Amino acid sequence: QVQVVESGGGLVQPGGSLRLSCAASGFTISTYVMSWYRQAPGKQRDLVATITSPSTTNYADSVKGRVTISRDNAKNTVYLQMNNLKPEDTAVYYCNAFKLLPRGNYWGQGTQVTVSS
Repeated sequence: QVQVVESGGGLVQPGGSLRLSCAASGFTISTYVMSWYRQAPGKQRDLVATITSPSTTNYADSVKGRVTISRDNAKNTVYLQMNNLKPEDTAVYYCNAFKLLPRGNYWGQGTQVTVSS
């Protein structure tokens, strides 16, 4: 059974840090493009960061220099380290696993990140 489970969200003050985790089961993340997306209330879901195999990364301009995506293939887990958080980072963060052939596109349930003083 395929599962993608995010964790690590919470309430943090501006300037603080959080590390989100995305634990996958039922498939091997090393063969997938792994991404983090976020969705703020009333807004569309936006791409935050992507990591491909082996370790090519891409980031949205809004988070460059503050966010690092990484993967631990042995643990089948992807991480999102977020530093210097801003109120505009407040959103539900989703993990996505995508592969073109054979097709696979899996989402987690999301984890809430709230940046507020």
